[in-house]
Amino acid sequence: MGLIKAAIGDGVLTFMWVFCVSTLGALTSVISSALGITGLSTLFITTVLVFILVFVFSMIGDAIGGASFNPTAIASFYAAGVSPDNLFSMALRFPAQAAGAAGGAMAIKEFMPIQYKHMLGGPSLKVDLQTGAIAEGVLTFIISFAVLFIFLRGPRNTMVKMWLLAMSTVALVVAGSGYTGPSMNPANAFGWAYVNNRYNSWDHFYVYWICPFIGCTLAAWVFRFLFPAPPKQKKA
Repeated sequence: MGLIKAAIGDGVLTFMWVFCVSTLGALTSVISSALGITGLSTLFITTVLVFILVFVFSMIGDAIGGASFNPTAIASFYAAGVSPDNLFSMALRFPAQAAGAAGGAMAIKEFMPIQYKHMLGGPSLKVDLQTGAIAEGVLTFIISFAVLFIFLRGPRNTMVKMWLLAMSTVALVVAGSGYTGPSMNPANAFGWAYVNNRYNSWDHFYVYWICPFIGCTLAAWVFRFLFPAPPKQKKA
């Protein structure tokens, strides 16, 4: 029963995440226009919005039993040996996250004001298949390693952790925008692929599922190599 609750929590949280994160472009545009900010300075607004989202969703996730909205986050913590998850629990949680993401993408398409609907669409492949696959894998490797380092070896202050995560996320999204979107979140990619009827192709599965999981797993292994867990002391 605990696994079912975890899967439901993941589905609900991912629904909310995809719905909310998809408004970042519109919110950044509205705020920057109101403040008269243009150019690269708008990235600071986006970073602040991401910080708020990550902080709020972190609290919500903790409140509902450790729910997550990103399959690669679950996989990386599992591969790093610091998660109670196992292959069976992940087999339940990942489909729930994908379903929640599809629901969130469909919902925001209905509720987004028409003047901002052109900002929706989710991640998409903008280069050839192999280049996109490598880019998504590398970007997921970097963000997964950053998350592990920030939360397991980084500062103790929660606000600082969230700010570092927000900056890392925005920087990687900008870096990967000309390649795959990017997504760095297979559930989010699936949600928008489902809405746009691109979810049942090999290209989508290869770029947005296989390579991110390879990237996050490698990140966890590298993290374990660089920061090995202290040996357990035997009881006298």
